Amino acid sequence: MFSKSCEYGLRAVIFIAQQTTQNNKVSLSTISEEINSPQAFTAKILQQLTRNDIVKSIKGPYGGFIIEEEKMNTRLSEVVSVLDGDSIYTGCGLGLKQCDASSPCPLHFKFVEIRNNLKDMLENTSLKSIADDMNVDLTTLRR
Repeated sequence: MFSKSCEYGLRAVIFIAQQTTQNNKVSLSTISEEINSPQAFTAKILQQLTRNDIVKSIKGPYGGFIIEEEKMNTRLSEVVSVLDGDSIYTGCGLGLKQCDASSPCPLHFKFVEIRNNLKDMLENTSLKSIADDMNVDLTTLRR
């Protein structure tokens, strides 16, 4: 459903959020290793997230990435919007260019419900709530 850059971006911001709650700044190499993503690809994604004020990059030998306190309430939908736009909410489940209620693909009406549930989850889940779950070992980014 998500592009690869969006998957990695979600993993990265979740990891950074979790580390931020523990007062840690994290380096690009650590993020890349923890989310199992190529470092150059991760750097491009983080650059995009920094430009859009979701994460903050601190330069220098003691630098790294953090999420500022006021940004911890960022919804996952905002991250998805920055990285993938809104096509996940409007696109066809089979990837057809022309698919709507008047000219539906075989999955259209079932996929509409899935998209609506996904949108609801993304709009109602904050980085802080996920970081809190990770801090009490309810979830993990690694398998």
